[in-house]
Amino acid sequence: MIGFMSVMTILSGLLLNLFILIQARGASLGAGFGGSGELFTERRGIDKVIHQITIILAVVFVLSIVLGIISG
Repeated sequence: MIGFMSVMTILSGLLLNLFILIQARGASLGAGFGGSGELFTERRGIDKVIHQITIILAVVFVLSIVLGIISG
């Protein structure tokens, strides 16, 4: 069980870092290539999906750490 929790923590942590780096603050996915300068935009399409996956990965990461501490 401890091995599974360690793998889950590492995998969710790496994916969480990846999805955070993919996101561009205050703009859409193309902001890294000279996108618009709008500060407040509504997330749509792939940006919304990436944002939701990031939230899910954050929850999985925290839960895997807490369960690893409780079980270990």
